[in-house]
Amino acid sequence: MDTSRSLLVTGSSSGIGLTAARHMRDRGWRVFASCRAQEDCARLRDEGFEAPRLDYADPDSVASGLDQVLEATGGRLDALYNNGAFACPGAVEDLPREALREIFETNLFGWHDLTTRAIPVMRAQGHGRIVNCSSVLGLVGVKWRGAYVATKFALEGLSDVLRLEMAGSGIHVSLIEPGPVTSRIRANSIPHFERWVDWRNSARRDEYEGLLHRLYEERGPDRFELPPEAVAEKLVHALEAKRPRPRYYVTTPTYLSGTLRRLLSTRALDWVVARG
Repeated sequence: MDTSRSLLVTGSSSGIGLTAARHMRDRGWRVFASCRAQEDCARLRDEGFEAPRLDYADPDSVASGLDQVLEATGGRLDALYNNGAFACPGAVEDLPREALREIFETNLFGWHDLTTRAIPVMRAQGHGRIVNCSSVLGLVGVKWRGAYVATKFALEGLSDVLRLEMAGSGIHVSLIEPGPVTSRIRANSIPHFERWVDWRNSARRDEYEGLLHRLYEERGPDRFELPPEAVAEKLVHALEAKRPRPRYYVTTPTYLSGTLRRLLSTRALDWVVARG
């Protein structure tokens, strides 16, 4: 059996997940880089990764994906990095119930399912790291991002409670809050927007013009945007430090949002957020 430290990374097809998988492999970890689509798994296997298929929205694949990892490691899992997620832009009043159900299945319920399956393994071996990739939008909400914000606020609370409950077990729980990081989340959100948001019949139809420009137009990087390697550096500390932090901020907007949330009243924070 390979005795190197084992790490399961979800959402490894591109962006933060793929960079994290490569970065931790370079540091000597045995990385299982899981993806939702089989073709992405095949591509990562060509790159030398062990890449089980794992789709958060499919409970059977969550169970089978973890089983494949444990079979390969002889029942060991040193760390889990929950990363795979998607966005569904749109005004809150235009989000049907089914849209929220779909995004929560992937962005929260699937994460919870996989995590609770991994915890008994970590308990049995006496140690483990669980790292959840949240967002600056898990700290402060912004217009047009209500569905994604809701999942990340929920993830923050669930992770905080899990961290408290795991104290003394040898299992450490951390959150990483990136902010603007180069990824495909904008492009990947378009099919969900088109499926669920009937913006042409919305009371906010005129307001959607700005969102449509941001959603469909290829633009240069955000002025505060960092490459996904910046997230991978925080992941290293969360996985390898003797005392990992509960939270890791990554970008300037995340540091700023965290500070403003502590210092300002809700009304004052609303004023700041509304002005970008």
